[in-house]
Amino acid sequence: MIKGRFFGVIAALAALTAAPSLGSAPHHSLLTRAAAFLAPKQRAEAAGQAKPSEGKILYYQDPMNPSHHSDKPGIAPDGMKLVPVYASEVPGHSLPKGSVEISPARRQVMGVTITRAEYRTLDQVIRATGEVEIDETRIASVSTKVSGWVQKVFVDSTLQHVTKGEPLFTLYSPDLLAAEQEYLLALKVLKTLGQSSLPDVKEDGVSLLEAAHLRLSLWDVTPGQIHDLEMTGKPQREITIYSPAMGHVQERKVFPNQYVTPETELYKIVDHTSVWIYAEIREPDIPYVSEGQEAVVTAEAFRGLKLAGRVSFVEPHMMEETRTERVRMEFPNPDLKLEPGMFVNVELHRGLGRHLTVRVDAVLDSGAHQRVFVDRGKGVFEPR
Repeated sequence: MIKGRFFGVIAALAALTAAPSLGSAPHHSLLTRAAAFLAPKQRAEAAGQAKPSEGKILYYQDPMNPSHHSDKPGIAPDGMKLVPVYASEVPGHSLPKGSVEISPARRQVMGVTITRAEYRTLDQVIRATGEVEIDETRIASVSTKVSGWVQKVFVDSTLQHVTKGEPLFTLYSPDLLAAEQEYLLALKVLKTLGQSSLPDVKEDGVSLLEAAHLRLSLWDVTPGQIHDLEMTGKPQREITIYSPAMGHVQERKVFPNQYVTPETELYKIVDHTSVWIYAEIREPDIPYVSEGQEAVVTAEAFRGLKLAGRVSFVEPHMMEETRTERVRMEFPNPDLKLEPGMFVNVELHRGLGRHLTVRVDAVLDSGAHQRVFVDRGKGVFEPR
């Protein structure tokens, strides 16, 4: 009965299955080669074991090349003395095909160990090197809705950090000044028409004020600035333009006394609290990467830092020069430790489910096949 136990280290069997034939005789089966390799008379005596019982000698073999047989004693082509193989040392025909039989004493000499196969939940990990880049969805462009002249510039350098609502510069615009005057006039008209006993007249005053208020709002005049306009009753010659987002100034194209139009991009502000990371995946690993897949990033610059993210895009074309495919991942960056241009280590995880597993060193890998040996009891081991 199969006990579900496997070889852990079977170096002798690995050497046996990989040894080429040095003689002219054809290769024998794994069963014959294993028996011939494991049971030579001289090795038993060298290990301090009892000499095998006398019986019929089947053939003589080269102890260094078990595939070389002879029907009489002598010297092998490699200079080794041929040793006899007795019938009692060859496993019986009742053993499963390809099985070998090893005594406990010989197992100890060979250093064979046994371990159990276990069911485990497997997780495939694909490792790659990634580069941090800007999250293009978090780029804010700053421009004005009206033409005018820049007066004061408060944020005057690139890579300067700004917060949302922070003053950037002041602008003098004749059009904006005229809109402020229209709003103040609409306020006065509403106060006058509001005393009328005719409902239609009063509604016209409200409509006029609402239209003037909407015009200021569409030109990015803030509610606070409109409130100040109502309180002071005087139009502001210069109006302050505020940052629409938090981040670092990636580009700055505004200077004092500069004439600007709505088409002029004055600032480009990038929010680094979320970043993109691009990694190149080797061609054999491409089938195991998909959008939404879990990813983990670590950085050598910050030991202990580990951030979790996901694959957001897999490029549809392979890079011919490197035979790799780029994938884009999104990661949160609340402490701003990941900086654009930084190299990081990326791990892509893919669950494989629950499977029967053995230790890596229990597998005999010939390149074309991978095999393990099952302990069937009484020293019999069957290949699978």
